Amino acid sequence: MTNAADQLFVLLLGGTLEPTPRFKAAIDGARFIAADGGMRHATTLGITPEAWVGDFDSTTPQELAAWSHVPREPYPTAKNATDGEIAVSAALARGAQRLILAGGLGGERSDHALMHLLHAAALKADGCDIMLSSGLEEAWPLPPGRTTIELPENSLFSILGLTALSGLSIENVRYPLNAFDLPFGSSRTVSNVALGAVTLTLDAGLAVLLARPYDLSGA
Repeated sequence: MTNAADQLFVLLLGGTLEPTPRFKAAIDGARFIAADGGMRHATTLGITPEAWVGDFDSTTPQELAAWSHVPREPYPTAKNATDGEIAVSAALARGAQRLILAGGLGGERSDHALMHLLHAAALKADGCDIMLSSGLEEAWPLPPGRTTIELPENSLFSILGLTALSGLSIENVRYPLNAFDLPFGSSRTVSNVALGAVTLTLDAGLAVLLARPYDLSGA
């Protein structure tokens, strides 16, 4: 369970979400905020968010009626931020120390999914502890420094460079790297296999680790 000094918020976004055991363990003890059509995941998870934000253009009248007891923070359709970014701001205003963007990957809107990744990378660079999950996939922003991510043995993952990367080291994997300089746009770090917890070190640049914890096809 989380405490006030380590407050976890799960933001329900509009992408796909599979309530896998790993995902359920990750959200244990969390507080929840729904962003527009992401409220549909509340039924799947059996939870009630403490707030519902957005312009509600992706929400049906039936959903509005079913969740009428949840406090709403409406925004106009012609706004300067996505519903996901608004949900992040709402969580941070409530004292969030850690964020999980549930439904932040996949879905019908690739532009929103990519924006969630970029926004998460910017937040991580500013010191926010954040990840994205669809239940079957997870994304972890990687700023410069040393990061360890717990992954199941033999699960697939990739490192995607959002910029050119300098001094990238990857440990406890099938295909390790040591102080490698990855050119921007290179696919060299796609489709690696975790041997357990993966430790990454990055001297400069910005990257994302995209993992498939239930995909053991690389075993």
